[in-house]
Amino acid sequence: MRVVVTGAAGLIGSGVARRLAREHDVIGLDLNPGGHVQIVADCCDVAAWRQRVGSIDAIVHVAALHAPHVGRRSDAEFRRANVEATSRLLDYAIGAGASHFILTSTTSLYGHALEPDDAAVWVDEELEPQPRDIYDETKLEAEQLVAAASGAITVTTLRMSRCFPEAAEVMAWYRLHRGIDRRDVAEAHALALHRSGPPATYIISAATPFGREDCKGLLLDAPAVLEQRCAGLIGEMIGKGWQPPRSIDRVYDSSRAARDLGFMPRFGVESCLASDWDPLPSH
Repeated sequence: MRVVVTGAAGLIGSGVARRLAREHDVIGLDLNPGGHVQIVADCCDVAAWRQRVGSIDAIVHVAALHAPHVGRRSDAEFRRANVEATSRLLDYAIGAGASHFILTSTTSLYGHALEPDDAAVWVDEELEPQPRDIYDETKLEAEQLVAAASGAITVTTLRMSRCFPEAAEVMAWYRLHRGIDRRDVAEAHALALHRSGPPATYIISAATPFGREDCKGLLLDAPAVLEQRCAGLIGEMIGKGWQPPRSIDRVYDSSRAARDLGFMPRFGVESCLASDWDPLPSH
């Protein structure tokens, strides 16, 4: 397939472009140059660069303004980058006869729904988003645009969990319940290019040892649940001086992606323990 990957100079986009290039003809698009960028341009300015791309089979739309930009960029900039760009790229993909459009989204858009009451929140695709800022709002609007394209093209939305370049200790605890390695994010995008059918949305996160029945205990006494569910692993982490969180407020469930896409994340807590993580773009 001939695939356009937007945001190909960024942390996630560069990883997605590199992974897809193993199987496909990838054209990386970004405002900034990079090792996986063939076209330096604005996603919104489709008319300015579409002739350089030629025929396409898919668009993987990773580019966006993110949570760290909240308060630093205007609401209008967020809407242009996250909503208008998605609309224009989707129109371009449909007009070009592409078969797939993949939107990289975020679990952040659950917003206020992530706030626990008397138990940790079990987060799956059935949980109703409650955006709390312009980032959440515009990513949800972008998702709605993509979902409305039903029938014209196969559209897939991937809500990825926490994926920041952080210390191994920090990443390790998050990957037990709401974090992911960007290599697993990239693999999910590769798998999504093989799906067909109506619009679908998937949570993409590292495998968790927890079940819904653990939610109350996780909020009240996380170490006790950790000891019950993965004592050996937790022992290794504590042996490194990595102290467990006293409370865990949410758990992300990516079982739908496992069922429908065959998504099997490979870089969880163990990769942090082995110092095998990939926090920075490869240019």
